[in-house]
Amino acid sequence: MKTTVGELASHVRSKNAGPFWITIDLFFPDTDTYRRASTSPIADTATIAARYSIDPAGIRIFLLPDLAAIKISFPRPTHQGSIHDRDMHAGQQYVPLLDVEIPSGVNKQQH
Repeated sequence: MKTTVGELASHVRSKNAGPFWITIDLFFPDTDTYRRASTSPIADTATIAARYSIDPAGIRIFLLPDLAAIKISFPRPTHQGSIHDRDMHAGQQYVPLLDVEIPSGVNKQQH
């Protein structure tokens, strides 16, 4: 059975991590759900790179089991406040991850 990040996560947010980085936080309701997500495509740099059309080498994924959370950080496509910045606070940058499918019983991905 597959569900999406948007269905599994209890809270998802994105924000600036300084003027040059974006960070996305995915919080899960319990340890089992966190483990399921942390071993899925959402914890794989290739998935994130494809969703944002960015170089996977610049992506940082932090697995936080004590918080049942996953933190994803990557360089902003344009620095905050520039003439081409369409989301000054990066508050909407989590949206491309909501429909990433999280299969049940997946094996650990490389990241």
